[in-house]
Amino acid sequence: MATREALREFQSRLAGRLQAARTSGVSASWLAVEAGEAKYLFPLGQAGEIFPWTAPQPVPYTLPWFLGVANLRGGLYGVVQLSAFASGERPAPSSTESARAQSRLVALNEALDVNCALLIDRLVGLRGIEAFKSSQAPAADAPAWQGHTYTDAAGQRWQEINLQSLSQQPEFLSIGA
Repeated sequence: MATREALREFQSRLAGRLQAARTSGVSASWLAVEAGEAKYLFPLGQAGEIFPWTAPQPVPYTLPWFLGVANLRGGLYGVVQLSAFASGERPAPSSTESARAQSRLVALNEALDVNCALLIDRLVGLRGIEAFKSSQAPAADAPAWQGHTYTDAAGQRWQEINLQSLSQQPEFLSIGA
């Protein structure tokens, strides 16, 4: 019970910080998340609301990374398992209850006109350019939605995801198997 309250408090603080960053011009540029074994950066202007894990209703004849649809605050959203989509591998089996408690659904910004939420394993927080010591441009053969790769002081690599570009990619929009 205490864990759930702590998670709710963290999410509430993070939502407040996101709103403050959007309105006050704070140096935070990205929402940092973990999905599978990878670390990702979502541009704040392209990320939308963050929801607690809500089990989606499966949709038949779709690709394995498309988990189904979920009712999030009265809207119907397609749910994509980011780790499976980005890696091109089959989704991992269902997580334990404690791991699922840290999972979140990050909706794409309404301005992108795609009712989609990305399943991530853990919110890390907000990051600005000052949190990283180096960056590397995407490879020539990288998907169009992959931005720069940033390395932090601990040597961890963070992949920037251009959510606007992702939302327009045919392979992302074509969920049929």
